[in-house]
Amino acid sequence: MAQPPVSIALVLPGVVLAMLLGALDQTIMAPALPHVAEDLGDLGQMPAVVTSYLVAATVLMPVYGKLGDRFGRKPVMQAAIVIFVAGAVLCGLAQSMPQLIAFRALQGIGGGGLMIGAQAIIGEVVSPRERGRYLGFIGAAYIVAAVGGPLVGGFFIDQLTWRWIFAIYPPLGLLAFAILTWTLRLPRPTGRPPIDYAGAASLASAAIGAVLLGQTGDPRWLAVAAVGAALWLVTARRAADPVLPLRLFRDPAVAVPVAISFLIGFALFGAVSYLPAFLQIAHGVTATQAGLQLTTLMAGILITAIGSGRRITRTGRYKRYPVAGTALAAIGLALFGLLGKDSDPAVIGGVMLLVGLGVGLVMQVMVLAAQNAVSYQDLGAATSTVTFLRQVGASIGVAVVGALITGGFGAGEPPAAAVAERAPLVFGLMSPLLAVAFLLALVLPSRPLRTTAHVKEAS
Repeated sequence: MAQPPVSIALVLPGVVLAMLLGALDQTIMAPALPHVAEDLGDLGQMPAVVTSYLVAATVLMPVYGKLGDRFGRKPVMQAAIVIFVAGAVLCGLAQSMPQLIAFRALQGIGGGGLMIGAQAIIGEVVSPRERGRYLGFIGAAYIVAAVGGPLVGGFFIDQLTWRWIFAIYPPLGLLAFAILTWTLRLPRPTGRPPIDYAGAASLASAAIGAVLLGQTGDPRWLAVAAVGAALWLVTARRAADPVLPLRLFRDPAVAVPVAISFLIGFALFGAVSYLPAFLQIAHGVTATQAGLQLTTLMAGILITAIGSGRRITRTGRYKRYPVAGTALAAIGLALFGLLGKDSDPAVIGGVMLLVGLGVGLVMQVMVLAAQNAVSYQDLGAATSTVTFLRQVGASIGVAVVGALITGGFGAGEPPAAAVAERAPLVFGLMSPLLAVAFLLALVLPSRPLRTTAHVKEAS
């Protein structure tokens, strides 16, 4: 029986809201970290509050992609929303730092499904050529999360307590659940090959090892990451339906976006996660003011994401945007390295705007390019591959930046002095990563964008 046509206008609000929830929790805790540490104790565990969510979200992304390919996007998305909301409720009730870290991980398990499911749904119901006009909405969810997250978190810290951060998720999650339940109608997948559990487990161990290596510097985690990666390569060659098929990496139209996404995730989220703390400590602003200063970054991303998306739909060309975007973002992060305690707020805002203008030209275009290069059967895998590697980069970036900034705490260096002095230098060190992304963007294949949605091809 044929499925009724999907109305993107009705589905889009639920999809964007779900994506916003998943991405928001990566950044909303940034201004709250000092207050959480004061309330629950142990300043040294601040990075774990962020990385526990990122790691959990990251390692489940490939699994969610494959589950969506096998059972359909809708039920998988619904399950992810329920898990995410349950984790948020428990976080708000946490009475110790270990409890909060554990509940953040549970929330991340759901959050990974929200981000993958939302992008895969868009990829299924909108053709790559027409998807450009929606890049602004999709990018807005990530950018509101990246910049609006610290702003909202700062407001709750200044006016209420950090626990109120988690009170916003249940109503928004239920709203997203209701919208998608009533509006989303997609064809059920016909083929159901066995799930690659061994590949998912080995890939998860590789990601966890890489993140914890960056956070702790313990070489034992390098061994965990290496063994996990080796086992994944073995399972990917033997599994009937690998969780991340190796064939995707043989196509430069997928491999290059994956590599660029990893670098963008590492540099952007690594810096943004600790920028509010730097502004509060080095410049003496409140948590809310620190969030407000980040709005220039959000403005830059929205301007270029919306503008480039419309141009992509009009012309069908997309390569020029990541080339220009990686160059602008690299220059912006390099300028961050020159900031200090006495830097003019207007200068800081200008640098943030430059970084935002660059990132807005890159992030969602990478997903678009990869989705355009694969068949319907690999839509979830391609989406999860790009997003997974971006999240791996973000997780490692947050861990590495946190370790570099807080590394002197145990040596007797005052924490406030360490953040104020080290943060700008660490932010500047992210610039070479985006210079590499720029070189990769130059060799990105530029293929014609399909004009037919996957959902129509499968019907």
